[in-house]
Amino acid sequence: MLHDKRILLIIGGGIAAYKSLELIRLLRGAGAAVTPVLTRAAAEFVTPLSVAALAGEKAYTDLFDLTDEAEMGHIQLSRVADLIVVAPATADLMAKAAVGLAGDLATTLLLATDTPVMMAPAMNVRMWNHPATQRSLSTLRADGVSFVGPDVGDMACGEHGPGRLAEPAAILAAIQGHFRTGPLAGRHVVVTSGPTHEPIDPVRYIANRSSGAQGAAIAHALVSLGAKVTFITGPASVPPPEGVTVVRIETARQMRDAVFAALPADAGVFAAAVADWRVANAGTQKMKKTAGGLPTLAFAENPDILAEVSALGAEGRPKLVVGFAAETQDVTRLATEKRTRKGCDWIVANDVSDGTGIMGGTENAVTLITDHGAEDWPRMTKNEVADRLAKRLAEALA
Repeated sequence: MLHDKRILLIIGGGIAAYKSLELIRLLRGAGAAVTPVLTRAAAEFVTPLSVAALAGEKAYTDLFDLTDEAEMGHIQLSRVADLIVVAPATADLMAKAAVGLAGDLATTLLLATDTPVMMAPAMNVRMWNHPATQRSLSTLRADGVSFVGPDVGDMACGEHGPGRLAEPAAILAAIQGHFRTGPLAGRHVVVTSGPTHEPIDPVRYIANRSSGAQGAAIAHALVSLGAKVTFITGPASVPPPEGVTVVRIETARQMRDAVFAALPADAGVFAAAVADWRVANAGTQKMKKTAGGLPTLAFAENPDILAEVSALGAEGRPKLVVGFAAETQDVTRLATEKRTRKGCDWIVANDVSDGTGIMGGTENAVTLITDHGAEDWPRMTKNEVADRLAKRLAEALA
């Protein structure tokens, strides 16, 4: 897919810079030519020699290289690429790009180009959540910069949350998506999938029987129509499809953080079977049988991701918000009420009662509920449901 494409890869200075080596390998394996640029700080984490060896091209580091600058090399570098990718994009690099500073080669390239730019942020969770970084993020997005990640997870500093560099395979998928064509080309869709696991103690958890098959099929169908898909998945038994940016989570609260980190988006498809409750007094050690009897579990409500996203203002709310309703009785009525209660645009409802074989199975029979009413779809494979839903979504966003 990336044959004849030239990627200008700017490597920022952070511990995640080591992943840029794998990204270069994946890009070249996909057929792309890679021109690497390292900031001075990046060269503290990965050497220009190793980067150049993997890229098969010179690694650029210095704005004032007289040989290159005799031909205005920084202008040429910024113009000949099909896409500029910044990975990792540190808080410092994002801030400089947002205000138009050009004090080194990397920032000069970003300022001197009309080539599309994609950034993959990586930083401490507090740095990512800081208002200054969020202002940089908003400015860069308004300037047309696209983003991959950051992921939610454990970081080198020992903290947990949004800020991890997206995995190289996810960055590759986003780059491939940038060049993809179809009715959803240029559109960003967030898809949630699979169950969430809510811990009782370090070895036990509350979950459900969702396999993640329908969410994965929807993400695949959207990618096939050209969409850039951020796929936020719980511990599903069905693997994520190719071509999506994967964000793996365990709990409902982690999924909520990942969804808001992935916004803005043109559409959100919330197919995950999110646990309504979590154990508020989850044990930090494995609970043991005691003579005192059974343990008492206290429950707390999990965040309502669908309702929160639906309630966002015009600046942050996706144009189309699609929820799912798995019911065991009175499906259409309960799903219609859910659509009104949550404030979403569509609800995809299905009957998962005993005997249907839908929960964890290969087929589905859904009712699409919109402001025009309820539309029953015949029973079909989950892939066919996904294809039909993706086409409807493309029509709605056209």
